[in-house]
Amino acid sequence: MTEFKTEYDLCVLGCGPGGFAGAMRAFDFGRHVCIIEGGEIGGAGVKWGALASKTMWELSKDYDVAARTNRGYQVTGLSVDFAHVMATVEEAVKERQYQMRSQLETFSPRRWQGEGSITLVRGWASFLDRHSVSVRNEEGELRTVRAKNFLIATGSRPRGYPGIATDQEWIFDSNGIMNLEQFPKRLLVVGAGVVGCEYATIFSNFEQTQVHLVDHKPIVLPYEDADISRFVQQRLEQVGVKLHQSATLRDIIKRPDHLEVVLDLADGGSEVFEVDAVLVSVGRIPNLQNLNLEGIGIPLTEGGFLATGSDGCVDGHIYACGDVTCHPNLVNIAELEARLAARAMFDEATLPLNYRNMSAIMFLNPTVATLGLSEQECQKQGIPHRVAYMTNEIMSRPIAMRSTKGFIKIMVTDDDEMKILGMRAAGPQVSNLVMAIANFMDHGKGARDVLKSVYPHPSISETTQECLRLLIGRSIYKPEAFPRIMRLSCWRPE
Repeated sequence: MTEFKTEYDLCVLGCGPGGFAGAMRAFDFGRHVCIIEGGEIGGAGVKWGALASKTMWELSKDYDVAARTNRGYQVTGLSVDFAHVMATVEEAVKERQYQMRSQLETFSPRRWQGEGSITLVRGWASFLDRHSVSVRNEEGELRTVRAKNFLIATGSRPRGYPGIATDQEWIFDSNGIMNLEQFPKRLLVVGAGVVGCEYATIFSNFEQTQVHLVDHKPIVLPYEDADISRFVQQRLEQVGVKLHQSATLRDIIKRPDHLEVVLDLADGGSEVFEVDAVLVSVGRIPNLQNLNLEGIGIPLTEGGFLATGSDGCVDGHIYACGDVTCHPNLVNIAELEARLAARAMFDEATLPLNYRNMSAIMFLNPTVATLGLSEQECQKQGIPHRVAYMTNEIMSRPIAMRSTKGFIKIMVTDDDEMKILGMRAAGPQVSNLVMAIANFMDHGKGARDVLKSVYPHPSISETTQECLRLLIGRSIYKPEAFPRIMRLSCWRPE
Protein backbone atom coordinates (compact mmCIF):
# COMPACT_ATOMS: atom_id res chain seq x y z
CA MET A 1 0.00 0.00 0.00
CA THR A 2 1.44 3.37 -1.03
CA GLU A 3 2.03 5.77 1.84
CA PHE A 4 0.56 9.25 1.33
CA LYS A 5 1.62 12.40 3.15
CA THR A 6 -0.87 14.95 4.39
CA GLU A 7 0.77 17.67 2.29
CA TYR A 8 3.67 17.63 -0.15
CA ASP A 9 6.24 20.30 -0.85
CA LEU A 10 5.52 19.90 -4.55
CA CYS A 11 2.83 18.19 -6.59
CA VAL A 12 3.74 17.58 -10.24
CA LEU A 13 0.89 17.04 -12.68
CA GLY A 14 2.25 14.75 -15.38
CA CYS A 15 5.15 12.31 -15.48
CA GLY A 16 6.57 13.08 -18.89
CA PRO A 17 10.21 14.16 -19.31
CA GLY A 18 9.49 17.65 -17.93
CA GLY A 19 7.47 16.56 -14.91
CA PHE A 20 9.96 13.82 -14.07
CA ALA A 21 12.91 16.25 -14.33
CA GLY A 22 11.19 18.83 -12.14
CA ALA A 23 10.30 16.25 -9.53
CA MET A 24 13.87 14.96 -9.35
CA ARG A 25 15.27 18.49 -9.05
CA ALA A 26 12.96 19.17 -6.11
CA PHE A 27 14.06 15.85 -4.61
CA ASP A 28 17.67 17.09 -4.92
CA PHE A 29 16.69 19.84 -2.48
CA GLY A 30 15.37 17.31 0.02
CA ARG A 31 11.71 17.96 -0.74
CA HIS A 32 8.76 15.59 -0.58
CA VAL A 33 7.23 15.35 -4.05
CA CYS A 34 4.06 13.78 -5.41
CA ILE A 35 3.80 13.02 -9.14
CA ILE A 36 0.34 12.41 -10.57
CA GLU A 37 0.06 10.51 -13.87
CA GLY A 38 -2.96 8.74 -15.32
CA GLY A 39 -1.48 7.68 -18.65
CA GLU A 40 1.88 6.37 -19.79
CA ILE A 41 4.95 7.05 -17.64
CA GLY A 42 7.19 9.21 -19.82
CA GLY A 43 4.26 10.80 -21.62
CA ALA A 44 4.46 11.76 -25.28
CA GLY A 45 8.19 12.41 -25.01
CA VAL A 46 8.80 8.68 -24.47
CA LYS A 47 5.77 6.66 -25.55
CA TRP A 48 4.62 8.42 -28.72
CA GLY A 49 7.01 11.25 -29.43
CA ALA A 50 10.72 11.83 -29.29
CA LEU A 51 12.03 8.45 -28.13
CA ALA A 52 9.64 6.22 -30.09
CA SER A 53 9.85 8.13 -33.38
CA LYS A 54 13.62 8.55 -33.16
CA THR A 55 14.08 4.85 -32.50
CA MET A 56 12.06 4.17 -35.64
CA TRP A 57 14.14 6.76 -37.50
CA GLU A 58 17.41 5.11 -36.41
CA LEU A 59 16.19 1.74 -37.68
CA SER A 60 15.09 3.29 -40.97
CA LYS A 61 18.46 5.02 -41.34
CA ASP A 62 20.29 1.74 -40.81
CA TYR A 63 18.13 0.11 -43.46
CA ASP A 64 18.77 3.00 -45.85
CA VAL A 65 22.54 2.64 -45.40
CA ALA A 66 22.40 -1.14 -45.84
CA ALA A 67 20.43 -0.75 -49.06
CA ARG A 68 22.93 1.58 -50.75
CA THR A 69 24.76 0.30 -53.80
CA ASN A 70 27.26 3.11 -54.40
CA ARG A 71 29.94 2.21 -51.88
CA GLY A 72 31.61 -0.82 -53.38
CA TYR A 73 29.47 -3.38 -51.58
CA GLN A 74 25.92 -4.59 -52.01
CA VAL A 75 23.59 -6.50 -49.73
CA THR A 76 21.46 -9.10 -51.48
CA GLY A 77 18.11 -10.34 -50.26
CA LEU A 78 17.66 -7.37 -47.92
CA SER A 79 14.24 -7.33 -46.30
CA VAL A 80 12.52 -5.69 -43.36
CA ASP A 81 9.84 -7.02 -41.03
CA PHE A 82 7.48 -4.31 -39.82
CA ALA A 83 6.38 -6.22 -36.73
CA HIS A 84 10.02 -6.65 -35.68
CA VAL A 85 10.69 -2.95 -36.28
CA MET A 86 7.78 -1.94 -34.08
CA ALA A 87 8.74 -4.48 -31.41
CA THR A 88 12.20 -2.88 -31.30
CA VAL A 89 10.61 0.55 -30.92
CA GLU A 90 8.44 -0.76 -28.08
CA GLU A 91 11.52 -2.30 -26.45
CA ALA A 92 13.25 1.10 -26.43
CA VAL A 93 10.16 2.80 -25.01
CA LYS A 94 9.78 0.27 -22.19
CA GLU A 95 13.49 0.46 -21.38
CA ARG A 96 13.16 4.17 -20.64
CA GLN A 97 9.81 3.78 -18.86
CA TYR A 98 11.16 1.13 -16.53
CA GLN A 99 14.22 3.25 -15.79
CA MET A 100 11.89 6.05 -14.72
CA ARG A 101 9.72 3.68 -12.70
CA SER A 102 12.79 2.16 -11.03
CA GLN A 103 13.97 5.58 -9.88
CA LEU A 104 10.52 6.54 -8.61
CA GLU A 105 10.35 3.31 -6.62
CA THR A 106 13.87 3.80 -5.26
CA PHE A 107 12.97 7.17 -3.76
CA SER A 108 9.42 6.28 -2.66
CA PRO A 109 8.61 6.78 1.05
CA ARG A 110 8.37 3.01 1.49
CA ARG A 111 11.91 2.47 0.30
CA TRP A 112 13.93 5.65 0.73
CA GLN A 113 15.27 6.48 4.19
CA GLY A 114 17.13 9.65 3.23
CA GLU A 115 16.08 13.24 2.78
CA GLY A 116 13.03 13.96 0.62
CA SER A 117 10.86 11.44 -1.24
CA ILE A 118 8.97 10.83 -4.48
CA THR A 119 5.41 9.46 -4.43
CA LEU A 120 3.74 8.34 -7.65
CA VAL A 121 -0.06 8.57 -7.69
CA ARG A 122 -1.86 7.01 -10.66
CA GLY A 123 -4.83 8.99 -11.94
CA TRP A 124 -5.99 12.25 -13.46
CA ALA A 125 -5.91 15.47 -11.45
CA SER A 126 -8.26 18.45 -11.26
CA PHE A 127 -7.76 21.47 -9.02
CA LEU A 128 -10.13 21.76 -6.07
CA ASP A 129 -8.49 24.95 -4.83
CA ARG A 130 -5.06 26.53 -5.16
CA HIS A 131 -3.48 24.03 -2.76
CA SER A 132 -5.25 20.77 -3.53
CA VAL A 133 -6.25 18.55 -6.43
CA SER A 134 -8.72 15.71 -6.74
CA VAL A 135 -7.25 12.60 -8.38
CA ARG A 136 -9.47 10.06 -10.13
CA ASN A 137 -7.92 6.68 -10.97
CA GLU A 138 -9.00 4.15 -13.62
CA GLU A 139 -11.47 2.54 -11.23
CA GLY A 140 -13.17 5.88 -10.62
CA GLU A 141 -11.86 6.20 -7.08
CA LEU A 142 -11.15 9.71 -5.83
CA ARG A 143 -8.26 10.93 -3.70
CA THR A 144 -7.24 14.42 -2.62
CA VAL A 145 -3.61 15.53 -2.79
CA ARG A 146 -2.47 18.75 -1.11
CA ALA A 147 0.78 20.58 -1.80
CA LYS A 148 2.56 23.86 -1.12
CA ASN A 149 3.61 24.15 -4.78
CA PHE A 150 2.35 22.78 -8.10
CA LEU A 151 4.13 22.16 -11.39
CA ILE A 152 1.80 21.69 -14.36
CA ALA A 153 3.55 19.37 -16.82
CA THR A 154 0.63 17.69 -18.55
CA GLY A 155 2.12 17.97 -22.04
CA SER A 156 0.18 18.08 -25.27
CA ARG A 157 -1.73 15.93 -27.74
CA PRO A 158 -1.87 15.90 -31.54
CA ARG A 159 -4.07 18.56 -33.10
CA GLY A 160 -6.91 17.20 -35.18
CA TYR A 161 -7.61 18.12 -38.77
CA PRO A 162 -11.01 19.79 -39.31
CA GLY A 163 -13.55 17.35 -40.69
CA ILE A 164 -11.19 14.34 -40.61
CA ALA A 165 -11.57 11.83 -37.76
CA THR A 166 -8.44 9.94 -36.65
CA ASP A 167 -9.70 6.40 -36.02
CA GLN A 168 -6.15 5.03 -35.45
CA GLU A 169 -6.95 2.19 -37.87
CA TRP A 170 -6.81 3.90 -41.27
CA ILE A 171 -6.25 7.51 -40.28
CA PHE A 172 -3.61 8.04 -37.60
CA ASP A 173 -1.99 10.79 -35.60
CA SER A 174 1.48 10.52 -34.05
CA ASN A 175 -0.03 8.94 -30.90
CA GLY A 176 -1.59 6.13 -32.94
CA ILE A 177 0.97 5.45 -35.66
CA MET A 178 2.33 2.50 -33.69
CA ASN A 179 -1.04 0.81 -34.23
CA LEU A 180 0.01 0.09 -37.81
CA GLU A 181 0.38 -3.64 -38.39
CA GLN A 182 2.42 -3.48 -41.59
CA PHE A 183 4.10 -1.03 -43.90
CA PRO A 184 1.35 0.71 -45.89
CA LYS A 185 1.98 0.56 -49.63
CA ARG A 186 0.84 4.16 -49.91
CA LEU A 187 0.90 6.68 -47.06
CA LEU A 188 -0.36 10.25 -47.01
CA VAL A 189 1.29 12.54 -44.44
CA VAL A 190 -0.73 15.69 -43.78
CA GLY A 191 1.47 18.58 -42.65
CA ALA A 192 5.01 19.44 -43.78
CA GLY A 193 6.35 20.65 -40.45
CA VAL A 194 9.12 18.86 -38.56
CA VAL A 195 7.08 15.84 -37.47
CA GLY A 196 5.48 15.38 -40.89
CA CYS A 197 8.83 15.58 -42.66
CA GLU A 198 10.38 13.18 -40.14
CA TYR A 199 7.73 10.50 -40.67
CA ALA A 200 7.91 11.01 -44.44
CA THR A 201 11.65 10.37 -44.11
CA ILE A 202 11.20 7.29 -41.92
CA PHE A 203 8.79 5.52 -44.24
CA SER A 204 10.69 6.47 -47.39
CA ASN A 205 13.95 5.18 -45.83
CA PHE A 206 12.44 1.70 -45.48
CA GLU A 207 11.61 1.69 -49.23
CA GLN A 208 8.35 -0.19 -48.63
CA THR A 209 5.96 2.76 -48.89
CA GLN A 210 5.10 5.39 -51.46
CA VAL A 211 4.85 8.53 -49.36
CA HIS A 212 2.70 11.53 -50.23
CA LEU A 213 3.27 14.75 -48.26
CA VAL A 214 0.63 17.47 -48.42
CA ASP A 215 0.66 20.98 -46.97
CA HIS A 216 -1.17 24.24 -47.64
CA LYS A 217 2.15 26.11 -47.73
CA PRO A 218 4.21 26.30 -50.96
CA ILE A 219 7.33 24.84 -49.32
CA VAL A 220 8.20 22.42 -46.50
CA LEU A 221 9.35 23.78 -43.12
CA PRO A 222 8.01 27.24 -44.04
CA TYR A 223 9.20 28.87 -40.81
CA GLU A 224 12.84 28.14 -41.68
CA ASP A 225 15.14 29.99 -44.09
CA ALA A 226 14.49 29.33 -47.76
CA ASP A 227 17.79 27.50 -48.28
CA ILE A 228 16.96 25.08 -45.46
CA SER A 229 13.47 24.45 -46.83
CA ARG A 230 14.80 23.92 -50.37
CA PHE A 231 17.44 21.49 -49.15
CA VAL A 232 14.96 19.39 -47.18
CA GLN A 233 12.45 19.48 -50.00
CA GLN A 234 15.00 18.34 -52.57
CA ARG A 235 16.13 15.48 -50.33
CA LEU A 236 12.55 14.32 -49.82
CA GLU A 237 11.94 14.35 -53.56
CA GLN A 238 15.19 12.48 -54.23
CA VAL A 239 14.10 9.61 -51.99
CA GLY A 240 10.75 9.36 -53.75
CA VAL A 241 8.39 11.39 -51.56
CA LYS A 242 5.66 12.97 -53.67
CA LEU A 243 4.99 16.53 -52.53
CA HIS A 244 1.58 18.19 -52.80
CA GLN A 245 2.24 21.83 -51.93
CA SER A 246 -0.13 24.79 -51.77
CA ALA A 247 -2.84 22.16 -51.45
CA THR A 248 -5.65 21.68 -48.94
CA LEU A 249 -6.98 18.32 -47.82
CA ARG A 250 -10.73 18.46 -48.49
CA ASP A 251 -11.86 14.93 -47.80
CA ILE A 252 -10.86 11.32 -47.15
CA ILE A 253 -13.33 8.72 -48.36
CA LYS A 254 -13.10 5.21 -46.92
CA ARG A 255 -13.42 2.36 -49.42
CA PRO A 256 -13.34 -1.35 -48.56
CA ASP A 257 -9.63 -1.74 -49.25
CA HIS A 258 -8.23 1.79 -49.57
CA LEU A 259 -8.77 5.48 -48.87
CA GLU A 260 -9.60 8.09 -51.51
CA VAL A 261 -7.94 11.43 -50.88
CA VAL A 262 -9.37 14.66 -52.29
CA LEU A 263 -7.07 17.68 -52.43
CA ASP A 264 -7.98 21.22 -53.47
CA LEU A 265 -5.09 22.92 -55.29
CA ALA A 266 -4.11 26.58 -55.27
CA ASP A 267 -4.70 26.94 -59.03
CA GLY A 268 -8.39 26.13 -58.60
CA GLY A 269 -8.18 22.49 -59.56
CA SER A 270 -8.50 19.36 -57.47
CA GLU A 271 -6.63 16.05 -57.27
CA VAL A 272 -7.91 12.62 -56.23
CA PHE A 273 -5.71 9.60 -55.51
CA GLU A 274 -5.61 6.42 -53.41
CA VAL A 275 -3.63 5.64 -50.26
CA ASP A 276 -3.72 2.86 -47.67
CA ALA A 277 -3.15 4.99 -44.58
CA VAL A 278 -3.05 8.64 -43.52
CA LEU A 279 -0.90 10.29 -40.85
CA VAL A 280 -2.23 13.64 -39.66
CA SER A 281 0.59 15.85 -38.39
CA VAL A 282 -0.64 19.43 -38.09
CA GLY A 283 0.69 20.46 -34.69
CA ARG A 284 -0.15 19.85 -31.05
CA ILE A 285 -2.42 21.40 -28.43
CA PRO A 286 -1.79 21.57 -24.65
CA ASN A 287 -3.49 19.16 -22.24
CA LEU A 288 -5.16 21.66 -19.92
CA GLN A 289 -8.83 21.00 -20.53
CA ASN A 290 -9.59 18.93 -17.41
CA LEU A 291 -7.53 20.73 -14.75
CA ASN A 292 -10.25 23.22 -13.67
CA LEU A 293 -7.79 26.10 -14.04
CA GLU A 294 -10.62 28.59 -14.42
CA GLY A 295 -11.91 27.44 -11.03
CA ILE A 296 -8.74 28.65 -9.33
CA GLY A 297 -8.41 31.85 -11.35
CA ILE A 298 -5.67 30.76 -13.77
CA PRO A 299 -6.35 32.19 -17.26
CA LEU A 300 -5.08 30.78 -20.55
CA THR A 301 -3.54 32.77 -23.35
CA GLU A 302 -5.44 33.39 -26.57
CA GLY A 303 -3.75 30.31 -28.01
CA GLY A 304 -4.82 28.13 -25.08
CA PHE A 305 -1.44 28.00 -23.28
CA LEU A 306 -0.22 28.97 -19.82
CA ALA A 307 1.78 32.18 -19.66
CA THR A 308 4.85 31.86 -17.46
CA GLY A 309 7.47 34.21 -16.11
CA SER A 310 11.18 33.76 -16.69
CA ASP A 311 11.24 31.37 -13.71
CA GLY A 312 8.36 29.22 -14.98
CA CYS A 313 5.86 30.77 -12.55
CA VAL A 314 2.24 31.01 -13.69
CA ASP A 315 0.80 32.55 -10.55
CA GLY A 316 2.11 32.46 -6.99
CA HIS A 317 3.04 28.89 -6.11
CA ILE A 318 1.77 27.41 -9.39
CA TYR A 319 4.37 26.77 -12.11
CA ALA A 320 4.33 25.20 -15.58
CA CYS A 321 6.77 23.67 -18.03
CA GLY A 322 6.94 22.07 -21.44
CA ASP A 323 4.20 21.86 -24.03
CA VAL A 324 1.59 23.67 -21.91
CA THR A 325 3.64 26.88 -22.24
CA CYS A 326 4.09 28.99 -25.36
CA HIS A 327 7.55 27.59 -26.09
CA PRO A 328 8.65 24.95 -28.65
CA ASN A 329 7.41 21.40 -27.98
CA LEU A 330 10.82 19.90 -27.25
CA VAL A 331 11.87 17.48 -24.52
CA ASN A 332 15.03 19.40 -23.68
CA ILE A 333 13.09 22.64 -23.20
CA ALA A 334 10.51 20.92 -20.96
CA GLU A 335 13.25 19.46 -18.77
CA LEU A 336 15.14 22.75 -18.48
CA GLU A 337 11.96 24.69 -17.67
CA ALA A 338 10.97 22.14 -15.03
CA ARG A 339 14.37 22.19 -13.36
CA LEU A 340 14.36 26.00 -13.37
CA ALA A 341 10.87 26.06 -11.84
CA ALA A 342 11.94 23.69 -9.06
CA ARG A 343 14.86 25.94 -8.19
CA ALA A 344 12.67 29.04 -8.23
CA MET A 345 9.88 27.66 -6.03
CA PHE A 346 12.35 26.61 -3.34
CA ASP A 347 14.33 29.88 -3.42
CA GLU A 348 17.44 28.37 -4.98
CA ALA A 349 19.60 30.61 -7.18
CA THR A 350 18.32 30.70 -10.77
CA LEU A 351 19.32 32.12 -14.11
CA PRO A 352 16.61 32.57 -16.77
CA LEU A 353 16.74 30.26 -19.76
CA ASN A 354 18.19 31.74 -22.93
CA TYR A 355 15.63 30.63 -25.50
CA ARG A 356 17.57 32.36 -28.28
CA ASN A 357 20.38 29.84 -27.88
CA MET A 358 18.19 26.74 -27.87
CA SER A 359 19.25 23.96 -30.23
CA ALA A 360 17.05 21.39 -31.94
CA ILE A 361 17.43 18.44 -34.30
CA MET A 362 15.24 17.41 -37.23
CA PHE A 363 15.57 13.70 -37.91
CA LEU A 364 15.50 13.78 -41.69
CA ASN A 365 17.77 12.37 -44.40
CA PRO A 366 20.30 13.73 -43.57
CA THR A 367 19.81 15.14 -40.07
CA VAL A 368 19.23 18.89 -39.80
CA ALA A 369 20.24 20.83 -36.67
CA THR A 370 19.27 24.36 -35.69
CA LEU A 371 20.65 26.78 -33.12
CA GLY A 372 19.75 30.34 -32.27
CA LEU A 373 18.39 32.76 -34.85
CA SER A 374 17.81 32.02 -38.52
CA GLU A 375 18.52 34.54 -41.28
CA GLN A 376 14.87 35.52 -41.56
CA GLU A 377 14.61 35.95 -37.78
CA CYS A 378 17.67 38.21 -37.79
CA GLN A 379 16.10 40.30 -40.54
CA LYS A 380 12.74 40.41 -38.80
CA GLN A 381 14.43 41.74 -35.67
CA GLY A 382 16.48 44.24 -37.70
CA ILE A 383 19.85 42.82 -36.65
CA PRO A 384 22.73 43.63 -39.03
CA HIS A 385 24.50 40.34 -39.66
CA ARG A 386 26.87 38.37 -41.85
CA VAL A 387 26.23 34.88 -43.13
CA ALA A 388 28.67 32.19 -44.22
CA TYR A 389 27.30 29.13 -46.02
CA MET A 390 29.15 26.12 -47.39
CA THR A 391 28.20 22.60 -48.33
CA ASN A 392 29.82 19.40 -47.13
CA GLU A 393 31.16 18.85 -50.63
CA ILE A 394 34.23 20.94 -49.78
CA MET A 395 35.15 19.24 -46.48
CA SER A 396 37.44 16.24 -45.98
CA ARG A 397 35.47 14.13 -43.48
CA PRO A 398 32.15 14.19 -45.39
CA ILE A 399 34.09 13.40 -48.57
CA ALA A 400 35.73 10.42 -46.83
CA MET A 401 32.35 9.29 -45.48
CA ARG A 402 30.83 9.60 -48.97
CA SER A 403 28.16 11.70 -47.28
CA THR A 404 28.44 15.14 -48.86
CA LYS A 405 24.70 15.89 -48.92
CA GLY A 406 24.67 18.59 -46.30
CA PHE A 407 25.81 22.08 -45.40
CA ILE A 408 26.68 24.46 -42.59
CA LYS A 409 25.52 28.05 -42.19
CA ILE A 410 26.53 30.47 -39.44
CA MET A 411 25.13 33.95 -38.72
CA VAL A 412 27.21 36.52 -36.81
CA THR A 413 26.79 40.19 -35.94
CA ASP A 414 27.97 42.66 -38.58
CA ASP A 415 30.66 44.29 -36.46
CA ASP A 416 34.20 43.68 -35.28
CA GLU A 417 33.09 41.32 -32.50
CA MET A 418 31.16 39.03 -34.89
CA LYS A 419 29.13 37.50 -32.05
CA ILE A 420 27.47 34.26 -33.13
CA LEU A 421 23.71 34.70 -33.60
CA GLY A 422 22.70 31.34 -34.97
CA MET A 423 23.60 28.27 -36.95
CA ARG A 424 21.96 25.77 -39.29
CA ALA A 425 23.58 22.54 -40.39
CA ALA A 426 22.67 19.31 -42.17
CA GLY A 427 24.59 16.07 -42.51
CA PRO A 428 26.31 13.53 -40.28
CA GLN A 429 27.01 14.37 -36.61
CA VAL A 430 25.48 17.85 -36.84
CA SER A 431 23.98 17.61 -33.33
CA ASN A 432 27.54 17.71 -31.98
CA LEU A 433 28.36 20.74 -34.13
CA VAL A 434 25.54 22.91 -32.85
CA MET A 435 26.17 21.98 -29.22
CA ALA A 436 29.80 23.06 -29.46
CA ILE A 437 28.77 26.41 -30.93
CA ALA A 438 25.97 26.79 -28.35
CA ASN A 439 28.60 26.79 -25.60
CA PHE A 440 30.41 29.67 -27.28
CA MET A 441 27.13 31.56 -27.76
CA ASP A 442 26.23 31.15 -24.09
CA HIS A 443 29.50 32.84 -23.20
CA GLY A 444 29.05 35.66 -25.72
CA LYS A 445 31.98 34.58 -27.88
CA GLY A 446 32.56 35.63 -31.46
CA ALA A 447 33.92 33.97 -34.58
CA ARG A 448 37.58 34.70 -33.74
CA ASP A 449 37.20 33.20 -30.24
CA VAL A 450 35.92 29.92 -31.64
CA LEU A 451 38.85 29.72 -34.06
CA LYS A 452 41.37 29.72 -31.21
CA SER A 453 40.74 26.00 -30.73
CA VAL A 454 42.66 23.34 -32.65
CA TYR A 455 40.26 21.12 -34.60
CA PRO A 456 41.10 17.44 -35.26
CA HIS A 457 41.48 16.22 -38.84
CA PRO A 458 39.60 14.82 -40.56
CA SER A 459 36.50 15.64 -38.53
CA ILE A 460 33.03 17.01 -39.01
CA SER A 461 33.93 19.81 -36.59
CA GLU A 462 36.29 21.18 -39.25
CA THR A 463 33.25 22.31 -41.21
CA THR A 464 32.56 24.77 -38.37
CA GLN A 465 36.16 25.93 -38.46
CA GLU A 466 36.17 26.55 -42.21
CA CYS A 467 32.78 28.29 -42.12
CA LEU A 468 34.02 30.68 -39.43
CA ARG A 469 37.20 31.28 -41.40
CA LEU A 470 35.02 32.19 -44.35
CA LEU A 471 33.34 34.86 -42.23
CA ILE A 472 36.62 36.59 -41.43
CA GLY A 473 38.09 36.18 -44.93
CA ARG A 474 40.64 33.48 -44.04
CA SER A 475 39.10 30.29 -45.40
CA ILE A 476 41.38 27.79 -47.12
CA TYR A 477 38.85 27.21 -49.91
CA LYS A 478 37.47 30.37 -51.51
CA PRO A 479 33.93 31.17 -52.67
CA GLU A 480 35.32 32.70 -55.86
CA ALA A 481 36.54 29.24 -56.88
CA PHE A 482 33.43 27.41 -55.66
CA PRO A 483 30.49 29.84 -55.98
CA ARG A 484 27.98 26.99 -56.16
CA ILE A 485 28.89 25.51 -52.80
CA MET A 486 30.20 28.50 -50.80
CA ARG A 487 28.78 31.97 -50.21
CA LEU A 488 29.34 34.95 -47.96
CA SER A 489 26.73 37.68 -47.54
CA CYS A 490 25.88 40.66 -45.38
CA TRP A 491 22.51 42.14 -44.41
CA ARG A 492 21.69 45.53 -42.87
CA PRO A 493 18.28 47.09 -42.24
CA GLU A 494 18.87 49.78 -44.85
